[in-house]
Amino acid sequence: MARTRGRKEYQADAERRSRLYVDGTTVRREEMPQEKPEQKREEVSRQVRKNREKALHMTAPYVLMLAAAVTVMLAVCCQYPQLQSDIVYGKHTVTSLTSSIEELKAQNDATEDSIEIYTDLEYIYEIATSELGMVYPSEDQIILYDKEESEYVRQYEDIPTDD
Repeated sequence: MARTRGRKEYQADAERRSRLYVDGTTVRREEMPQEKPEQKREEVSRQVRKNREKALHMTAPYVLMLAAAVTVMLAVCCQYPQLQSDIVYGKHTVTSLTSSIEELKAQNDATEDSIEIYTDLEYIYEIATSELGMVYPSEDQIILYDKEESEYVRQYEDIPTDD
């Protein structure tokens, strides 16, 4: 079934063909609507002119603010390496102090172990009983009492008597 084209379709094709043109070969290109290039250039050039005028117009407060900002930036940039070196020095100091603490802890543990090795309780008992004449207390020498005022006993306080 052949489809018949309507009048509107023929008119649309005719308009489309009228916008196409041939440029040296049989390649068809759509014709671009021509704009007035002078108008756009004038608009662009006015805007560019305004921007250039604004860029050339620098007031004294603006220049002072810009100079202050540059000065602050330079000061910060000069201080940054110093601060960074201080941080690195602090890290090295902490590392060396940590290693020295570890060495001292190891020495302390070794000294404590050697003291515990030389602490012979049998030898101490032998010296205390034979040379110093010390003996363990008997049951009648041990006195137990309750103190109600505080939880500990002071050494030089009077011992309460049983009444």
